[in-house]
Amino acid sequence: MTLQELSAHRTALLAARLRGVRTVEYDGRRITYATDAEMAAALADVEKRIARAEGGLVRRRILTSATKGL
Repeated sequence: MTLQELSAHRTALLAARLRGVRTVEYDGRRITYATDAEMAAALADVEKRIARAEGGLVRRRILTSATKGL
């Protein structure tokens, strides 16, 4: 999907979620989500894809170390 398509999907998904509707229509497609949690997961996925397409996704690595204090 292109960045414009992802943005259109995010806009439609967010508008439907804020209205309390579980059916989203965009670009001639209709998607019905079972729960609000499923919509939230879809919205998070779309936002992640947009960030990746814009080059803004930063992967972080956390390293831990431990000593016995000797």
